[in-house]
Amino acid sequence: METTRVEAFSDGVMAIALTIMVLELKAPDTPDLHGVAEFLPTLLTYILSFVYIGIYWSNHHHLMHLTKRVDGGALWANLNLLFWLSLVPFTTRWMDESSLSPLPVLVYGFNLLMSAVAYDILQRRLIRLQGADSRLASAIKNGVKEKVSTALYLVGCATAYVTVWASVACYTAVAILWIVPDRRIERAVAESNDA
Repeated sequence: METTRVEAFSDGVMAIALTIMVLELKAPDTPDLHGVAEFLPTLLTYILSFVYIGIYWSNHHHLMHLTKRVDGGALWANLNLLFWLSLVPFTTRWMDESSLSPLPVLVYGFNLLMSAVAYDILQRRLIRLQGADSRLASAIKNGVKEKVSTALYLVGCATAYVTVWASVACYTAVAILWIVPDRRIERAVAESNDA
């Protein structure tokens, strides 16, 4: 089957996740700088999670543009990714409401790690379907960013009980690493549009 339904459904799930996160934001308790200062950690956790879902949305979009067809396995791999991404509003809120307590920070990192694993599973399934000589397969040759990201997630999870700030720094570093969409796939998409 074609990818249009997968894209539309995935876009909807990610949009709902973003909507849930913004609806859970509460205004500062007081209309002054003290209220803003107390609200700042909430805003920063929201921004980090918003950026993560945005990264997945952007890369998923490009991934689907290089995919000509999907099968049942790819649909389930996509649902696996959407499952983990749908948990981001919950883990974000828990991390924020706990004032960055170690367990919620660890669970947030685990959620991010599993989202990355799920994306990798989807990507591998799509490459298998498109063939080893496809544009998608040639675009995804070297996974340096993926390996660095996985290492940072693992370090972030491992350090949550030592210092949550190191964990948050690891999670933020991964977001910064991926804030620019995957150049390998962007080039392949541009080439396929030119062809």
